[in-house]
Amino acid sequence: MVRVRMTRKGTSKRSFFRIVVADERSPRDGRFIEQVGWYDPLPNPAKVKLNLERYRHWLKVGARPTETVAQIAKRYEKALSAAKQ
Repeated sequence: MVRVRMTRKGTSKRSFFRIVVADERSPRDGRFIEQVGWYDPLPNPAKVKLNLERYRHWLKVGARPTETVAQIAKRYEKALSAAKQ
């Protein structure tokens, strides 16, 4: 099964995350298929960059996002639509 999930990067207490597509059997910070974005929780508000085209492609072919990634993607899409109006 393929999952859309986050991998932790950065130093201790200064972490940021990559949003990647990976096999669910691979370790959290291990091998991945494709990076589709990143998430930095430290600034207020948190910074997010997500390639929605590739994210939707992976969902269409059967990848399942983790709960956290699904929430981040939903907030990112809402912010983009609000910015366009």
